Amino acid sequence: MTEKFLTDIGTECGTSGYEAPVSEFIKAEFEKYSNDVTVDNYYNVVARVKGDSYTEAMPKILLCAHMDEIGFIVKSVDDNGFIKVVTNGGMDVRLFPGMEVIVHGKRDVRGIFGAKPPHILKADETNKTIPLDDLYIDTGLSNASEIISIGDIVTYDSPLTKLKNGFVMGKAMDDRAGVAILLAAMRELEKLKFGADVYFGATVQEELGVKGATMLAYRIAPDIGIAIDVTHGSTPDASVATGNTVPMDKGISVTVGPNIHPKLCERMCKVADENNIGYVIEACPRPTGTDARALQISREGVPSVLLSIPLRYMHTPNEVINPKTVDTAGKMIALFIASLGEDWQQWTSY
Repeated sequence: MTEKFLTDIGTECGTSGYEAPVSEFIKAEFEKYSNDVTVDNYYNVVARVKGDSYTEAMPKILLCAHMDEIGFIVKSVDDNGFIKVVTNGGMDVRLFPGMEVIVHGKRDVRGIFGAKPPHILKADETNKTIPLDDLYIDTGLSNASEIISIGDIVTYDSPLTKLKNGFVMGKAMDDRAGVAILLAAMRELEKLKFGADVYFGATVQEELGVKGATMLAYRIAPDIGIAIDVTHGSTPDASVATGNTVPMDKGISVTVGPNIHPKLCERMCKVADENNIGYVIEACPRPTGTDARALQISREGVPSVLLSIPLRYMHTPNEVINPKTVDTAGKMIALFIASLGEDWQQWTSY
């Protein structure tokens, strides 16, 4: 179920500020588990699931995972089918030459980032990263300006692909794998008795400054916030020993640090321990670059935790995750929610 969702959502278009297509897809997925699904003016999608034992003494919980992906915006088009773009979100220009993309014009057009081949580079160009201004997307069209306009968006052309040992790779796993965790948590809650009033939010424009989560946290005014995002998975050139990455096979990462409420985090970990659910602890000494940053400082402050999926090659065309982490994290969140009784405030105060 998780892998199919990731496969399907990977074909949806939704760069920051242009999330309408992917939000429609997510709305349909949320409606499988909730009769109360809303989409706001900026395309944040929220599903509300109220516990069967809900009372006014129980907490209002907001879970956030962002739907937006990084991409490009067309800034010029010539009649030979060559397109210049600007980035929309943080990207690594070193990866662009030879990269396949989809230009979302009047119809979708496949293209490739072109650059001079090494055979005709000048000596002083051979060891330099090519600036984005010197790159272009080649579509092969002779009438490109009739199909593609300034302001059209461009996304990676990287459908989900299976790797060995259950791993998968594809575009926008940051953070649509987090949206998959929202769905996994909904499925798990259907099996449990709980009393909380739970809002599952697929947020927009996280890559441009956690904007969607800021909107939702202010509107919903939750008692507890749970942000779900990604973190850096270990690789040979960035091992766990460096302190900058986490293992790919030990479960979800639970962040500790000043952005995170310590007692709420303690409760989340205790629930995981009691149910033999694996996780790792990751320290972050500053405001995280996630929806947790917006949740924490909304209104008078929302006690919040951050769960992150280990992911390799962040912000590249092919991000790698272990889908098993999605399902175990969904179970962990559902059990945490079900563990909260009317004395829940002991976990949100110092």
